[in-house]
Amino acid sequence: MTNTSKQSQKLLLFRLSGNRLFGIGTLKIREILPFKPLTKLPHSHHAVAGTVSFRGSSVPVIDMAAAVGYPPLEPEELKTASIIITDVQRQETGFLVRGVQKIIEIDWKKVKSPPAALGDKAFITGLLDVEGDIIQLLDVELLLANVYPESLAPRDVTLTDVQSETLKALNILLVDDSRVARKQLCDALDAKDISYQVTSNGDEALQFLLNDNGRGKPVDILVSDIEMPGLDGYELAFNVRDNSALKQPYIILHTSLNSEMSLSYANQVGANEALTKFDADELLQAMLRGARQPGEQA
Repeated sequence: MTNTSKQSQKLLLFRLSGNRLFGIGTLKIREILPFKPLTKLPHSHHAVAGTVSFRGSSVPVIDMAAAVGYPPLEPEELKTASIIITDVQRQETGFLVRGVQKIIEIDWKKVKSPPAALGDKAFITGLLDVEGDIIQLLDVELLLANVYPESLAPRDVTLTDVQSETLKALNILLVDDSRVARKQLCDALDAKDISYQVTSNGDEALQFLLNDNGRGKPVDILVSDIEMPGLDGYELAFNVRDNSALKQPYIILHTSLNSEMSLSYANQVGANEALTKFDADELLQAMLRGARQPGEQA
């Protein structure tokens, strides 16, 4: 198998407070706009600055600094502010930032997981050293969940008794670096009393698979995020498929990006399916397909 994974990706750097630099992957970004007057939304979250018209649609704009706990933008700062229009979790959202710096190309393997000392409320999903500057990669999913907590409300999914028992018999491994995404995945399975194991990055997941999860029972279904520090979902899938000693699981890669390119890469590295997260019904149906099919692609 040829490794077609794209470890080199582009990152947009911007400022929220002082000279601290933050970043998000450019695959999440639709467009960068200079600040323009916003339409206020009554009774909205304090971090929602208003809405902006974008390609014929009204898009909510979040003051990103205010959303993560920094002082909100002052009126005089708006002249040099930018609005980053993103496409994440099947919705367009604008993020108001103090200043866009530049776009850089990074090696995803060099992104480090944030230290546990940051706590569960930190909006950081990774750290990257760029010529001595520490770039903080923002957990956009956690930020959106904090502003729109209703988005995390579990949706009831109906399974037949046979389908439930089929999934309960499987050894399932979930992999995601985002706390919000892990909660969504876990909640979907917990609601149906389906057991699973979970890791927060690809390196841990690969060791888990190599060790047969410590119990001598190979993984049947592997569900992994694509964008993760260290070993990302593409590399994880490739390493699994490239290891003939492993019992091959059915691999489902999922991403918050509405990107055909991301899904195409997923197929090239050996994933059986690629989903735009998060839809509980789509996930469970994909797992059921995995229960009926061998893991490795033809």
